[in-house]
Amino acid sequence: MNRIAIFIIIGVFALVALIYYSFDGISPNRDFPGAETIQIDKSWNMPIVLEEISGISWIDQDHIACVEDEEAIIFIYNTKTSKIEKQIVFGEDGDYEGIALVGKDAYVLRSDGVLFEVLDYQEDSLEINQYSTGMSKKYEWEGIAWDKKKNRLLLSIKNKVDKNSKPIYAFNLKTKKLESSPAYKIKFDDPAFEILGQERNQQIIEPSEVAIHPFTGEIYVLEATNPKLLILNSKGTIKKLHVFKEEQFGQPEGLTFDASGNLYISNEGSGGLGNILKVTLDKKSVKK
Repeated sequence: MNRIAIFIIIGVFALVALIYYSFDGISPNRDFPGAETIQIDKSWNMPIVLEEISGISWIDQDHIACVEDEEAIIFIYNTKTSKIEKQIVFGEDGDYEGIALVGKDAYVLRSDGVLFEVLDYQEDSLEINQYSTGMSKKYEWEGIAWDKKKNRLLLSIKNKVDKNSKPIYAFNLKTKKLESSPAYKIKFDDPAFEILGQERNQQIIEPSEVAIHPFTGEIYVLEATNPKLLILNSKGTIKKLHVFKEEQFGQPEGLTFDASGNLYISNEGSGGLGNILKVTLDKKSVKK
């Protein structure tokens, strides 16, 4: 077989593989500069209805509240039985990106910046309120976390806001309004991003979720596009950047902590099953 024929055969196989990945919803794993293997302590595969799981919030030792991209439903997932225990409908279909629990109340973030407040979310009779961030509809909101100490919700924007930084805003739970100035700014010229090498650009981080560590007050910012986890101290200074391997975290969209400080990350299925992973980054941050 001559060299030209070999090249043609290789090209055909490459084209077939590309078509397969495109139509089957599977993308080949990419290697990112600085990627590390993360310790996964436990995993739960989600039922098909949570293939596009987009946000999680810890309830108790056996339960996690989940939302998914397309339906206005809070799913109560039992980690002991690996089953959905309850479904709570709070509105119409939409693009729902995150959930935060504040006592008995739930707050769900829609990608256009509308917040759904579900009071006593586990009761049969629900009271539901809506609040808008009042900001430009061009922003794609994806992360939400309860800041208990300051009685507010932290909200993150995925897409580009300016060329130098990415803001995290605060929604005041007393006034039910978004504070006009960002609570934190992630600056793109921070030395922590140097690990990304040639991957470094104006879209250095595109947050898919945000969470606050229950003991340290550190702010965890997750990204799904190029899987990574950025850790800020309570004042917003970057402490650490974890770059994930895509084979472990295909599309990480959800982030939460349990009462002991254990970290949970959820991944959308991208053509397969979604999952929730209990992971260990630093054993010192977990209460025994």
